Formats: sequence, structure tokens, C-alpha cells
Amino acid sequence: MTSDSAPKGLPRLKERLEAICKEMVDRGILFSEAVSQFEKCFIAEVLSRNGGNRLRASADLGLHRNTLAKRIAHYKIRG
Repeated sequence: MTSDSAPKGLPRLKERLEAICKEMVDRGILFSEAVSQFEKCFIAEVLSRNGGNRLRASADLGLHRNTLAKRIAHYKIRG
């Protein structure tokens, strides 16, 4: 996909993500912490959008339902 055919808003999202990454590096946040926080937030959002339904959320995330259940428990995500 060329930049001309990229979905509208994608460059803005990329810029926002780059700014967040720069801020995290500036603050000394470790890579593993950043990945964990992103994963927790992402899972919580998809779970919320699916009304707490873990089976639908696991399908949207591309995870096996057991893997999702383990990550929900690990991150102590409510939903």
C-alpha cells in the first residue's frame, strides 16, 4: 500500500504513536514495560468493545480464548 492509498488518519496515528514512544524513552520506560502496558490497554479496549464477551474478543485479537483468559488474569483486567 502506498502512502497515497493509506487510510485517512493513519499518518496522524503514526505521528501520535511516535510521540508516545519518544516520551516513553525520555522517561526511561523499559521496552518490556511499554509492551506490557500496550497489551493490557489493547486487550481491555477490545474486551470492552465486545461487551466483556471473551470469545468474540479473542477472535478480534487473533488469540486463542485460553490465551486471552491467561492474559486477562495476568493483567487483572476487569470485564
